[in-house]
Amino acid sequence: MKKASGFTRLSPEKLRWTLDPKELPFDSSDECEQCEGIIGQERALKAIRTGLEIKSLGYNIFITGMVGTGRTTTIKQLLEKLEKTGKTPDDIIYVNNFDNPNEPMLIMLPAGKGRRFREAMNRMIEMLKTNIPEMLKSNYYTERRDQILQEQQNKQQEHLKQFEEEVAKEGFAVIQVQMGLYVRPDLVPLVDGKPTPFNKVEALVRQGKFEKEKLEKLRKKYGELSEKLEKVLITMKKIEQETSKLLKEWDSQSITPIIKGAVDEIRNKFKDEKIVTYLDDVEQNLIQDINLFKVQKKEGPEKQIGDPFTLYKVNLLIDNAEQKNEPVVMETNPNYNNLFGSIEVSSSRYGILETDFSKIKSGSFLKANGGYLVINALDALIEPGVWNTLKRSLRNQIFEIQNFASLYLISTTTLKPEPIPIDVKVVMISDTDIYNLLYYLDKDFKKIFKIKAEFDSEMKKEKNSLLEYTSFIKKICIDDKLMPLNREGIAAVCEYGTRLAGRQHKLSTRFNIIADVLREASYWAKNENAKQINRSHVEKAIDGRFDRISLIEDKVQELIEEETILIDTKGSVVGQVNGLSVYLLGEFAFGKPTRITARTSVGRAGVINIEREADMSGRTHNKGVLILAGYLRGKYAQNKPFSLSASLAFEQSYGGIDGDSASSTEVYAILSSLAELPLRQDIAVTGSLNQKGEIQPIGGVNEKIEGFFEVCKAKGLSGSQGVIIPVQNIKNLMLKKEVVENVEKGRFHIYPIKTIDEGISILTGIEAGTMKEDGTFEEGTVHYLVDEKLKYLAQSWKTFSKDKEEKENKTG
Repeated sequence: MKKASGFTRLSPEKLRWTLDPKELPFDSSDECEQCEGIIGQERALKAIRTGLEIKSLGYNIFITGMVGTGRTTTIKQLLEKLEKTGKTPDDIIYVNNFDNPNEPMLIMLPAGKGRRFREAMNRMIEMLKTNIPEMLKSNYYTERRDQILQEQQNKQQEHLKQFEEEVAKEGFAVIQVQMGLYVRPDLVPLVDGKPTPFNKVEALVRQGKFEKEKLEKLRKKYGELSEKLEKVLITMKKIEQETSKLLKEWDSQSITPIIKGAVDEIRNKFKDEKIVTYLDDVEQNLIQDINLFKVQKKEGPEKQIGDPFTLYKVNLLIDNAEQKNEPVVMETNPNYNNLFGSIEVSSSRYGILETDFSKIKSGSFLKANGGYLVINALDALIEPGVWNTLKRSLRNQIFEIQNFASLYLISTTTLKPEPIPIDVKVVMISDTDIYNLLYYLDKDFKKIFKIKAEFDSEMKKEKNSLLEYTSFIKKICIDDKLMPLNREGIAAVCEYGTRLAGRQHKLSTRFNIIADVLREASYWAKNENAKQINRSHVEKAIDGRFDRISLIEDKVQELIEEETILIDTKGSVVGQVNGLSVYLLGEFAFGKPTRITARTSVGRAGVINIEREADMSGRTHNKGVLILAGYLRGKYAQNKPFSLSASLAFEQSYGGIDGDSASSTEVYAILSSLAELPLRQDIAVTGSLNQKGEIQPIGGVNEKIEGFFEVCKAKGLSGSQGVIIPVQNIKNLMLKKEVVENVEKGRFHIYPIKTIDEGISILTGIEAGTMKEDGTFEEGTVHYLVDEKLKYLAQSWKTFSKDKEEKENKTG
C-alpha cells in the first residue's frame, strides 16, 4: 500500500478573523462620532431614493430583506430627510347631497380652509338657531301672524254665520257632533225653538204631538241644507289652507333675509364652485324647512333623538391645517378599517340601522394622501379585503370609501360617497419570498410596485466600515443609555458581526442582533461595577444568548456522550464515516456529527439512498446522491459495466435529511466499502461534490466544526482528531476561541481539500492514486483497490447472469 502523508492543515490565524484593538483610532466608543445615517445599504438607499423622487404612476416601493437589517428605520430616516416641496395636500370634506342623500358630495379645499369652512357652517347654524326663534317671538312677527290668523278666522266665522242664519230660517240649527275622535258640524230641526234630533221628532210623531207631513218636509229640507253644509265645510277648509299658505309666506318673508344673509356671508368667503352649489342647496332647504327652527327641545322620555341640523354640518374627513409638508404615515396595524376608514351605522329608537354622510370616517390611506404611507406587506396581505382595495386604488388613483362588510355582500347601508382622487406613495416592507410570490401570481403587482429595494444582510469589511460599525455602536449606547465600550469591547462586537455575516471579509448588517448583544453586555458590565464594556462582557452576552436557546443542542450532546447516539471519535471502520449536520432551530443553529454508513454488493441497482426510499430525503439531498453516482460511473465504469449495488444510510436519523453537504462523505463510505479500507473515525467530513470529484463549499461550516469538536472534547481529545472541509470555506471560518486554541496546541486539526482524492487519502492514510494511460490505476492506491473490486463485481454479475441463462435454457 502506498502510504499518504503531508496533509495540509490550517494554521490558527486562518480559523478566525481578529480585530487588533490598536487599529481603532480611539480608546472608547464615547470618543467616536454617533451614526446618523444608514450603513451598509448603499444599493437599497439608491433604489428607495429613486422611488421617492419619481412621482409617476406605479413608482411605489417594495422593500425586502432580513428582519433587523434596518428596513423600517431606513425608510423613516429617508422620509424625514426627504427634500420637502412645501406642498401641503388639500383638506377632504364630505357634505350632504340634498338631491341624493345616499351619495354624499366631496369637496376638496386647500389645507386649513376645510376647518374654516366647517367652523363657518357651525357658526351659521348656531346663529340661525338663536336668531330665528328670537325673531319668531318678536312683536314684528307675532303681530302680523296674529293679524293673518284673525283675518282668516273672521272669514270663516262670516261664512258660518251666513249659513247659520239661512238654516235658522228653514227651521234648523247647526250643532257639533262627536264622531269618534273627531267633531264635525251637523243639522238638527228646531221644535218649539229647541234643537231636537230626528229620532226625538219621530217619537213625537208616534205620540201624535208632531205632524208626520211636517217631519217629511223637514227630512227633505235637511237633505238640501246638508249639501250646502258640505259646500260650507269645503269653503272653510280652503280658508284654512289659505291661512297656512299665508303664514308660510309670512315665515318666508320674515325669516328668509336672515337665512340668505347668513349664507351669503359664507358664500363671499369661499369661492369654490362646489361650495357655491352646496350653499345654494343649503339656503333653499333651510327656507323650505323653517319649521326646523320652531321645534322646541324635549326633555325626559320624549327627549329628541339625533340632531335635526346634522344635514347642514360639514364632515371634515382630512384636516391638514397643521400639516406643513407632505404627510408621512406609518401604519402598524393595517386592517381594513384602520387603513381605508369606514361608514359607521347607528340604530334608531325603533331598531332601524341608519347612517349619513357625517358617519364617514377616514383611515391611514387618506391621511397619507399627497404623501407617503408605510406598511408591512405581510400584515396587509393577511387582513381580509386590504390587498385588493389597496391595489385597485393605486392602479386607478381613485379611492371609494365603503364599509368592510359590503365587501362580502353584507350590506348595512346604501351610502355611496363620491370617489376621492388620491396621490399616495406606498412603501411596503417584507421579505423576498413575499415579493416573489406577489410578482409571479399577481399580474398587477409589477405595475404598481416598480421599485424594489433589497436590504443586504452583510456589508464589506473595510477600515471605513469598521468606523461606521463603531459609530452605530455609539448610537445604540446613547439611545438605550448603555455603558460605553473600550477598544477590546468594540473589537469583540465587530468580530461577532463577522461571525454573523459568515465570511471573514464581511460584517453583518443584522443590527437588531448587534444591538441586543450591546444591551446585554452593558447589563453584565453594570453587574460587575465596571466603568466600560470590555471583551469579556460582550462574550458573556453572546454566550448567554445561545445558552438560553441551546436546550436541544445540549440534549443531543447528552445522547452522544451516553452513546445512545453512536459516534466514534477513535479508531478506523470500513464503510463508516462521520458526516456533519446542522440543526436549524429558528434563530439558533448548531452542528453535530452523524454516522454515515455504506454497504456494497454485486448487482445493478446502483447507489440506493435509504433516506429517499424511506421518504425522509429532501430534493437537494437526492440530487447529491445522484451526483455521487455520476462521479462513480465516470471514474470507474469507462471500460466495464457498473455492476454495483450500494446502500447509503444516515444512521439513527429519524427526521428529514436535506442538503448535499454530505455527498462527499457518502462517497468516502462507498469507496471504503469497495476497497475494504477502514476510514478514520477521529475525523469528520463535510463538503458537497460535483461529478468530476471536485469538492464544493457548504453552509454552516463553523457550527459543523464546533459541533464535532464538542463531541471530541467530551470523549477526550486525542490530538489526532479534526474535520475535513472544502478549501473554499476557509474564508467563512470564524471559530470559537476554544477551538482555535486547541488547533494551536495541536489537539485538533482542520484539513482543507479540493478533491475527493485528497479527502480519501486523509481518511485512509493511503494515496488515492491516479489513472494511467491504459485506464488502470497505480497499484496499492485506493482507486486501484476500488477498481479491482468493481471488476470482480462485474465479472461476478456476468458469471451469475450466464449461469442463470443456461439454467433457464435447460429448463425451457
